[in-house]
Amino acid sequence: MTDNYSVIDTIDGYDEAVAALASGNGPVAVDVERASGFRYSQRAYLVQVFRRGSGVFLFDAPAFDDHAPLQEAIGDAEWVFHAASQDLPSLREIGLVPGSVFDTELSARLLGWPKVGLAAVTERTLGIELKKEHSAADWSTRPLPDSWLEYAALDVLHLLDVRDELAAALDEAEKTVWATAEFEHVRSMPPKPPRRDPWRRMSGLHRVNGRRPLAIARELWTAREEYAREQDVSPGRLVPDRALVAAVMASPTSKSQLAGLKEFTGRASRTQLDRWWNAIDTGRNSTDLPPDRLPGDSPYPPPKAWRDRNPDADRRLKQARAAVSERADELEVPAENLLTPDLLRRVAWDPPVPHAQDPVADALRAEGARDWQIDETAGIIAEAFVQAAQPVDDAAEPAS
Repeated sequence: MTDNYSVIDTIDGYDEAVAALASGNGPVAVDVERASGFRYSQRAYLVQVFRRGSGVFLFDAPAFDDHAPLQEAIGDAEWVFHAASQDLPSLREIGLVPGSVFDTELSARLLGWPKVGLAAVTERTLGIELKKEHSAADWSTRPLPDSWLEYAALDVLHLLDVRDELAAALDEAEKTVWATAEFEHVRSMPPKPPRRDPWRRMSGLHRVNGRRPLAIARELWTAREEYAREQDVSPGRLVPDRALVAAVMASPTSKSQLAGLKEFTGRASRTQLDRWWNAIDTGRNSTDLPPDRLPGDSPYPPPKAWRDRNPDADRRLKQARAAVSERADELEVPAENLLTPDLLRRVAWDPPVPHAQDPVADALRAEGARDWQIDETAGIIAEAFVQAAQPVDDAAEPAS
């Protein structure tokens, strides 16, 4: 027999839930359900909270303008997430901000576990099998089916027990300090800046050549974004990327030709025909033509080009990458958690001089590495850089 869960969508229900959570004890398990793929935004549609001594509460997030009472009730407690980086932006958007976090997914990664999904971690720590059949559901649906509510509740119901098991495992592996630093890094991470020319991420755009066709693609993408925002619908559900690219490639000379394209499909492809035709016309007449490609945001070219562009940096990267990978294996932690590939590339491309541990440590710190990462990698990276500086015939150069 399973519990019957209900969505809290009234002020009285909200106040009762907040009072219960305030009277509970210890950390709180928190999860968020969105409607990615269905709605335009990444807003929270359901916020699940569990606290020992209080129970499980499922909040209809859009039903309330002010979540300050919930923040006050649990703000000083540790918030336990599975993959906190996915949920924190949606929570911040509605004014819910933790003072400290514990991330069960990140913990499992630092422990070197091969499977780090919530279901796998819950089964490994508690022997409880969770079904994940509603993870990609449209959580803006109202009313929510009972089976969805049970699924949402189970995402937090066992999370505190999972947290305790993982905390003990981290302590036994002497990785608690690492985990604490990583949790705080995730919690305090600033929002990502807006992408430059986000329309360039359209699937299939690589088939479009020429600045004028790219201008048309840009205007079609912008028109779709504006309509998607108005309707609060995922852009791809209105007109998929492949349809916009097909319209650019076909270069129709009239609205009727655009409407006749068999590839131009989607729920809004015909009903908003004027919108798409106006976008095509705007692109054709624009004097603001985009470049064929943007220069990269990175200070270095793609690593595959390093051998020709900067052979010294190429040798440094290969030596250091092999050393970091070997150290990660020894520590039983994924190499990307020990040190992100981008951070290693940045230091390898523009290394400190001399190639010694302290200058390398300073360079890693300047790029955002945490103290534990620096402690574990600065020395081996410095040694790798020294080896890479030897004559090519003498240096052992790992394969790409």
